[in-house]
Amino acid sequence: MTLSFRDLEESINFCTNVLDFRLLAKWMKGAYLSVGDIWLALILDEKVRESPIPEYTHIGLTVSIEDFPILSQRIQQSGVKIWQKNKSEGASLYFLDPNDHKLEIYASDLNTRIKSARTSPWEGLEFFI
Repeated sequence: MTLSFRDLEESINFCTNVLDFRLLAKWMKGAYLSVGDIWLALILDEKVRESPIPEYTHIGLTVSIEDFPILSQRIQQSGVKIWQKNKSEGASLYFLDPNDHKLEIYASDLNTRIKSARTSPWEGLEFFI
């Protein structure tokens, strides 16, 4: 996953101190970080947005149910903006990073979401699995 940024130090600080990413490498215009199986590249981009994209598109990161309360509290205490309240099953927190990327942490997985959808299907929902 690659995200553009405005300020390298601010982005590294947010990813490492708030989201628990590990810094792997850093250079003048970027950095590599990781958490779990996720590899993140931060790249300086002069055209990075000044506000969040208007649509629902966002990046979701799975966290354990045990880690969710601590990480959720740390994210909220960091002063980031919450862009949506949770309406799905399970624990989720929708927030903006310092570069206005829409992110979500959730303590769920695809199987749980599918099971929930089978119990309370959305309009027009069809399954192919």
